[in-house]
Amino acid sequence: MIRLVIADDHELIREGIKKIVRPNADLKIVGEAADLNQALALIAQVRPDVAVLDISLPDADGLDGLAALRYHFPALRVVMLSMHPEQRYAAASLRAGAFGYVPKGVAASELVDAIRTAARGETWLSPRTSAILAHGAAGNVRHLAHHSLTPREQEIVALIGAGLQIKQVAAELGISVSSVNTYRSRIFRKMGLASNAALIRYAVQHGLAR
Repeated sequence: MIRLVIADDHELIREGIKKIVRPNADLKIVGEAADLNQALALIAQVRPDVAVLDISLPDADGLDGLAALRYHFPALRVVMLSMHPEQRYAAASLRAGAFGYVPKGVAASELVDAIRTAARGETWLSPRTSAILAHGAAGNVRHLAHHSLTPREQEIVALIGAGLQIKQVAAELGISVSSVNTYRSRIFRKMGLASNAALIRYAVQHGLAR
């Protein structure tokens, strides 16, 4: 029996996953969480075999959430569930220790396959993900600075790139000005930039601005 925890802030998504999982006799959902803190507490209590983790939670970007789960529960197999297509975050998720990357909206059978594969300690790759990773390994995909950003950091790049001020970015995302400044500092460090003007130029050049 594969014991499973779901971490997603959307109840509709959690209900959808439960509907997919329940007909499979070898899978059992032992808990669900709406944010990372809930997930950490729940996993410590029920010790599942696999966690299905949304890449964007209210209290953590998914890759940060993945890092937290990997730190606290090294033996846990994590399958990332994301609204983003594979080319944006699949490779980064796998490098960070995920056992699979499943875009929301895929066939139910793919999610079940990903969970079973992860439970075996193997990495699940969809045909599309395999093709993208092979394409990158062949050197046909140039690594760009923004590829290392988390989903939240990418949102902030898009908004600053569109010309919004820090207060406007904070209001748009429903977070504090201090949080935006912290994210911006991380973005500058990761991308090797030193000013909003440079960030705006980069965002416009690479089609990231909203």
